[in-house]
Amino acid sequence: MTRAPAPAPVRTHVAAFDSGESSLPNLLRRIPDRELGMVPVIGALAVIWAVFGLVNPAFLSAENLVNLTLQSAPTGVIALGVVLVLLVGQMDLSVGSVSGLAAAVVAVTTVLHDWPIGLGILLALAVGVAVGLCYGFAATRLGLPSFVLTLAGLLILAGVQLRVLGSRGSINLPFESWLVRFAQQGFLSPLAAWALVAAAVTVVTAVQLVERARRARVGLPGIGTGRLLLRTAGLAAVLSATVAYLGTARGIGYPVVLFVSLVVVVDVLLRRTRWGRSVRAVGDNRRSALLVGVAVRRTTVSCFVACSALAALGGVLAAGRLAAANQGTGGADTYLTAIAAAVIGGTSLFGGRGNAWSAVVGVLVITSISNGLTLLDLDTASRYIVTGSVLVLALTADTALRRHRSP
Repeated sequence: MTRAPAPAPVRTHVAAFDSGESSLPNLLRRIPDRELGMVPVIGALAVIWAVFGLVNPAFLSAENLVNLTLQSAPTGVIALGVVLVLLVGQMDLSVGSVSGLAAAVVAVTTVLHDWPIGLGILLALAVGVAVGLCYGFAATRLGLPSFVLTLAGLLILAGVQLRVLGSRGSINLPFESWLVRFAQQGFLSPLAAWALVAAAVTVVTAVQLVERARRARVGLPGIGTGRLLLRTAGLAAVLSATVAYLGTARGIGYPVVLFVSLVVVVDVLLRRTRWGRSVRAVGDNRRSALLVGVAVRRTTVSCFVACSALAALGGVLAAGRLAAANQGTGGADTYLTAIAAAVIGGTSLFGGRGNAWSAVVGVLVITSISNGLTLLDLDTASRYIVTGSVLVLALTADTALRRHRSP
């Protein structure tokens, strides 16, 4: 008489837990690659704010946070362009010089030649686009390495900036110009700020509902109702607390609104368009992207153009905030800070990983360090040391998370 085979063991939740399916590495694998690098950085930002807030309560005051956001906007716009270049596996070291040249163009055309300031800004942006086209052509057609190419561009554009400024060396923008008023004194009214919060929550919720319906039509699992409500409530709470607290001071500045709007636009382009999928494909594996028909050269050139144009826009905002353009505008601090912000925010130096919000998180970390150390009356050397240390820690944490994530 043959013995019947034993029934297969029933897999319980306890067994699943013991097998490691609910362990940290398995949970980390569920986080999308583009968001994984931001996990340690958000934690680091919270720690930085907590430490500076304990050491000097003035750091978390509404007025200081308003200043911090205004300081972050120009550099954040430049960092957003750096994110795009890094996503396709390239590098642009000249973003500081591009921003400085753009600031010089605006100052010279509007102050010395009496151009309308809008026309001067358009010319500055056109200079950025032209620089990006040159980089894209040299990198894709001539095969020049972008690191060395943009390093040479840094030196050339810095020289052009000095030529444009001429013997004056520094040109002040009139305080009554709308650019200076926009960058220094422009703030949303309370009604506009709350309307913006309501619009943001509504749009984000609608997008998630549409995505869930689209996945349901093709038989794919979508976000649950409870999770959707939790996300919506969390977003509404964060935005409402931000608007309410900053509103006790001057509120939310126009440059900050412009920066966040650009981040949202770039994020949508990267997530929802063919161009965004092409950017990630080129960054992940250039050869595979070529084999599946992605326009690798055109995608790379577009990222260089976007990077230089955003760098020029960041230079224009910086000139408006300082009400001046001089030989130091867009110096070494600018490009180092922009690149560090992109990397600290979770964008990979090797391409393919990162998102537009990396620029926001990264620039907040760097600006918070600079602002907090200034309030503690520490010198520039301390700021460099602390920023470099945070960069190393962010890269280490990102590497460790990716190692745990890999099967």
